[in-house]
Amino acid sequence: MEKRIAIIGAGISGLLACKYALAKGYHPIVFEAQDCVGGLWNHTIESTKLQNSTEVFLFSDFPWPSSVKETFPGNTQVLKYVQSYAQHFGLLPYIKFNSKVIGIDYVGVSREEMQAWDLWGGTGQPFGSKGKWNMKVQHTTEDKSIKEYEVEFVILCIGRFSGVPNIPEFPPNHGPEIFGGKVLHSMDYSAMDNASAAALVKGKNIAIIGSQKSAVDLAAQCANVNGIDNPCTMVQRTAHWVLPSYYVWGGVSLHYLYYNRFAEILVHKPGEGFLLSALAFLLSPLRWGIAKLVESYLRWKLPLKKYNMVPPHGFLQEMSSCQILVLPENFYDKVVDGSIVLKKSKNISFCREGLMIDGETQPLTADVIILATGYRGDQKLGNIFTCPSFQECILGSASSTISLYRQIIHPRIPQLAVIGYSESLNNLYTLEMKCRWLGHFLDQTFQLPSIKEMEKDVRMWDGYMKRYAGKYYRRSCLGASHIWYNDQLCKDIGCNPRRKKGFFSELIEPYGPADYAELNPQS
Repeated sequence: MEKRIAIIGAGISGLLACKYALAKGYHPIVFEAQDCVGGLWNHTIESTKLQNSTEVFLFSDFPWPSSVKETFPGNTQVLKYVQSYAQHFGLLPYIKFNSKVIGIDYVGVSREEMQAWDLWGGTGQPFGSKGKWNMKVQHTTEDKSIKEYEVEFVILCIGRFSGVPNIPEFPPNHGPEIFGGKVLHSMDYSAMDNASAAALVKGKNIAIIGSQKSAVDLAAQCANVNGIDNPCTMVQRTAHWVLPSYYVWGGVSLHYLYYNRFAEILVHKPGEGFLLSALAFLLSPLRWGIAKLVESYLRWKLPLKKYNMVPPHGFLQEMSSCQILVLPENFYDKVVDGSIVLKKSKNISFCREGLMIDGETQPLTADVIILATGYRGDQKLGNIFTCPSFQECILGSASSTISLYRQIIHPRIPQLAVIGYSESLNNLYTLEMKCRWLGHFLDQTFQLPSIKEMEKDVRMWDGYMKRYAGKYYRRSCLGASHIWYNDQLCKDIGCNPRRKKGFFSELIEPYGPADYAELNPQS
């Protein structure tokens, strides 16, 4: 009898999981809450563009159409590309749209029995246990009644940048409730159509709280609508390193500094041996020097000091926490002409007129305040489980990263995989690598190690993320070791992790999706 596999979410990770499950002979059912594929790319604002170039942000077996000429396409082009992928590989018939999974629960095995296991699921295999997952799904276009499904394996592809907004804590009696205007999260703004979004900000004083990609995109959008007549103010607690493009020093791609094996030799990696550890130690001055050269270039290229936007942390930490971003086109030109105003304040509170920020006696007046403060991806992940013990298990401790072996499998939660929670500097091809690995695991190409060995590996990656990402370790970023991470997946599958031809190519050339095309054992 064929094992039943359920995939939750039809964004990029869900589509990849579906494709690679189909390739192994399974017939998964994909539950998608929206009425279309594409995930968060269905809800991005008009000014949003791709962060990575089309050279590296692509499916390994599905090139961008020749009609896309831009290096960094806009949101509608990215969405069309993802939709075309689903159509080309015949994934749409496996997707139940308007089907929101409201809870999953593992049944058939007692908690005591699971705690006694030495191997994941009792055998280290994907379907080794007699347990099953019960899923409650609300089909929103029918009578909205809740239906139950039973499957042997669940793949969570729910993402982390949607669904549960992160609302900062504000001083008592100085939160959004006392503001006389409108307050909304960037999630709500992104859900609007372009015309409605433009109408909301047109002719109004807009303040944005935040410093990441959604904040700069929002600021650029508001500046495009209002110009200098109604400047948009962007208030940040912490400044971050930003890029005008992925090229530095007049044409050197950042990929040659952080996307090749030589760059990874300079950092300590989880599970490395004595030789690699010694090299990372001896070459640490070079690692520091490269980061400082990039920082110097950005200080020269952008007026960071003039506008008090020099970050307190180093560029390597920015890369290692996956927080680096490419600015919208002409962003600082808008700052110079006054259509965008940048402010930095550790303490932010609301008043009736707008916001109170450090160093200013008068409030920052606003008609609309947008919280571009990110999402609670960990809470969203925990909420999918109906059992409190699984919720506690997946969330773990606030002082550690989410405990996922290979950033996919929780050692203590059987017959379930998570795709898309951890980040990398190029999410699409890392997602594809994860789904390839998962496909081979479902096909029983390899077996998982013991639970204790998996938990040891999780702790090593936790230590790596804390070492290089600092206080941002909860982002679970593969950062400056994504090739090393892919090496582990290749070794599990039985593939040669060295994908280049020749020593110097292997060392210097950036890695990308093409290097992992046709990845099969002994290839």
